[in-house]
Amino acid sequence: MQTVENRNIHKRTRYYQGMIDLNILEKGENYKSLKKSFVIFICTFDLFGRGRHIYTFENRCIQDTSLSLGDDTIKIILNTKGTMDDVTPELKSLLDFIDGEEPRDEFTKELEAAVKTVRKNEKWRLDYMTLQINYQEKYEQGIEQGREQSNRQSALRMIKAGKLSNDEIALYSGLTTEQVEALEEIFQRKREKSFE
Repeated sequence: MQTVENRNIHKRTRYYQGMIDLNILEKGENYKSLKKSFVIFICTFDLFGRGRHIYTFENRCIQDTSLSLGDDTIKIILNTKGTMDDVTPELKSLLDFIDGEEPRDEFTKELEAAVKTVRKNEKWRLDYMTLQINYQEKYEQGIEQGREQSNRQSALRMIKAGKLSNDEIALYSGLTTEQVEALEEIFQRKREKSFE
């Protein structure tokens, strides 16, 4: 489920499709053994802004859209904020429930009961909390790696400009003097190779 826009859903559908195929197909196995597969995202926002509750995609010929590739891959984006009358009442009830509304049919009532059961289960709660902590740690690692990369790029630009000492570059970039010296060494080697 996606609650935040701009998480590169378009490309992630492609990635997930590839992962599904890799997991299904054993090494050396015939491609015919690939079964029909679906990648489904449930979004609490309208990714395409067209008002649909459901967007279904399959690979088709651009020149003749009546011609399907027939690779049996389907990608579905469900949208809880749709305004069209384009899904069954049951699916609409599920999407509304996911969006925070009260359950209205038997299925969503059963789903709500199952969610309550899961929330009461201490082991599952602990597993969920551990998973959330892991996600947060990975997110923070990504932010830190981005900062470090940005600092290195800034330092490299200063090294290329050649106007500051390594100590000054370290001060302005947030890197250590040793890191700046290592970057300068790499820069010098690359420069020497380009003159050879």
